[in-house]
Amino acid sequence: MADLIEMPKLSDTMTAGTVINWLKKEGDAVESGDILAEIETDKATQELETFDDGTILKIYVQAGEKAPCGHPLCALGEPGEEAPEVEPPSEEAPPAPEPAADVLTREEAPQPTPAPAPAPAPAAPPPPPAAPADPNKRIFASPLAKKIAAEKNIPLEAIQGSGPSGRIVKEDVLAAEKSGVTAASAPAVAAPALEEKLIPVTTMRDVIARRLLESKTTVPHFYLEKEIDAAPLLQVRAAINEKFKKNGQAIKLTVNDYILKATAEALRSTPAMNASWEGANIHQHGAVHLSFGVALQDGLVTPVIRDAEKKDLVTISREARELIDKARSKKLTPAEMSGSTFTVTNLGMYGVDRFYGIINNPNSGILSVGGTFKKPIVDENDNIVIGQRMSIGLSGDHRVVDGAVGALFLQALAEYLETPALMMV
Repeated sequence: MADLIEMPKLSDTMTAGTVINWLKKEGDAVESGDILAEIETDKATQELETFDDGTILKIYVQAGEKAPCGHPLCALGEPGEEAPEVEPPSEEAPPAPEPAADVLTREEAPQPTPAPAPAPAPAAPPPPPAAPADPNKRIFASPLAKKIAAEKNIPLEAIQGSGPSGRIVKEDVLAAEKSGVTAASAPAVAAPALEEKLIPVTTMRDVIARRLLESKTTVPHFYLEKEIDAAPLLQVRAAINEKFKKNGQAIKLTVNDYILKATAEALRSTPAMNASWEGANIHQHGAVHLSFGVALQDGLVTPVIRDAEKKDLVTISREARELIDKARSKKLTPAEMSGSTFTVTNLGMYGVDRFYGIINNPNSGILSVGGTFKKPIVDENDNIVIGQRMSIGLSGDHRVVDGAVGALFLQALAEYLETPALMMV
């Protein structure tokens, strides 16, 4: 009797998924462990693995179609066996409402991979010029291929995939490296012409819209802002990174690493800010589980550094980098994106002066970090000098904390950022 492979529930909030791409087709023989398809969930794109041997008798949900969790995706059985009839999927997930505000207020540091134009198939001398790539074209590649390509600075757009349905696999990336394909050698992408079109809402964007609308309309936000002196932080960071370099250590701390560490310390100093609204109770948490926004091409995710108040700067930096790499390769697990007690979002690298994020419910607040800019300031001797200034903003849940608590939190945060040595003890 044929087995039905159903749409899996890949996260606690997932109600439906979209089949992005089938890696096998009807009539193909498969073995346990084979990857059948790529499924887009509300958080990431994950691979659908089979745990049985057999032949794909029928595919019920085609690439690009959406189905609720538990709906059959395909039938697996013996060759020549008749596949059972299945009703077409009905979308059970609620439609996405209009977002109340720009969801980019929760995006963060990683820059999207540039989109250079494709080069010819690998294993050749220096590749000839190619036509500009379509910037809207979706690229299918295995997670391992994406990881190797990122490490070797090889644009996926410049690789011709040899896997199922043109999917890029590890061997394609290694062959492209041999032929000298790099981001610098690939032709530049021509600026796309303006085009009027309707873009289908992805599962991830649907969830972002619903959750941020819920937060903005049910949580009474208040906003505080403080400008800090960023010069000491920049000086300490440069000195420590130079020391790591001289010692041959592959460590490079970012400004955001210091912000995450300082936030964890400020929350320890102001525990009332590390809390959640639970109706009958305000839950003050016993640990700082610090999430931070990571911008992806099709949305954003907020991975969590757990027990951040117990970790030193280098450990936080390492964990943040690992989580960012996982986010980029769609490998974050639901556990790595849940259970946060506070969130940090940073748009400074985009040249944003200041902004206010939407609270990541049920957190009591979200820290919004702007860029560092040179500007005239008055020093302690009343002289006008050029300073390095950074704006930090706090969006708070007024049910949980009042403005005074938020102000104390920002004061503690500013103290750690303006005196970075305090984070080392």
